[in-house]
Amino acid sequence: MDDKTRIRLTAAEMSGLWSQYINDTLATCVSSYYLEKVEDEEVRPIVEWSLRTAKENLAIMQELFQKEGFPIPHGFTEQDVDPQAPKLFSDTFVLRYFRHMSILALASNSAALGLAARQDVVAFHKRVVDKAIDLQDLTRNLMLKQGTYIRPPYISVPDKVDFVEKQSFLTGFFGKKRSFTSIEITHLFLNVHANAIGKDLITGFAQTAQDKEVKQFLLRGMQLSQKFVDIFSRILINEDLPAPMNWDSAVTDSTTPVFSDKLIMFHVSAMIAAGMGNFGMAMAASPRRDLATRYATLIPEIARYAEDAANLMIKHGWLEEPPQADDRDKLIKG
Repeated sequence: MDDKTRIRLTAAEMSGLWSQYINDTLATCVSSYYLEKVEDEEVRPIVEWSLRTAKENLAIMQELFQKEGFPIPHGFTEQDVDPQAPKLFSDTFVLRYFRHMSILALASNSAALGLAARQDVVAFHKRVVDKAIDLQDLTRNLMLKQGTYIRPPYISVPDKVDFVEKQSFLTGFFGKKRSFTSIEITHLFLNVHANAIGKDLITGFAQTAQDKEVKQFLLRGMQLSQKFVDIFSRILINEDLPAPMNWDSAVTDSTTPVFSDKLIMFHVSAMIAAGMGNFGMAMAASPRRDLATRYATLIPEIARYAEDAANLMIKHGWLEEPPQADDRDKLIKG
């Protein structure tokens, strides 16, 4: 019987594995620092679990890359983190952080799983999805126990099944506006929550970054995240719905460098990409025109910020290049 694992990797399989490898090297750096600084004995096992999982993922991918003769990505190493630096984030934030990272891991690996065909690659992405679900459970259960889990808004249960009969369901600029659907509320909540976590993370990074340009970039990111939190919170409040809020001060007053500027910029860029995806999904899921248009006006702003991040990383030689297709014109011309 043919060994199906000898089939060449497709571009999608390369992309999924390469991206996950970079992300797990980052997770190893971040988790090792959190583990050194965590004080809550209920949070510590979750940090240990996350660090162990990232290292196991890397070992699996390294074996797969070596079997394929695929150059192992550089990613991030212990040179990109100082575990002995003072505590920068609260334990409550660390818990929120891991929960948010599990959501991102679920999204990226579900997409990779949908495009993978090789059995070993499929098995790997299934593993990552399963581990992300486990991390969801671990963080959710502890946050519920500690009273720090922020639930989305409650709305009344519908009286009956109904169908849209009028075009007014789509209006939003003029006249009476319909109330938000549960789907629209969910996306508004998610975008407030994601940008609140992003702002806290970027605040800690801004306090400890070393390069002046990076600091200025991060200050702009703090302002942008707060702007999005304010916009989406105001929309919810204007509809008589509660907006999510943080329970604690997430960032300490430490200014001692913890992570390399390279790691900081990559992490922020990944959060920007996830934010753009969230806005796109929310726009597609929001039939009310004023809400969909609001998302549409914000996407170019975050896209410009993403481009500036890429330019800054290229300038400093921090942007690791993903696998690329052969340049046929270059090969032909020699």
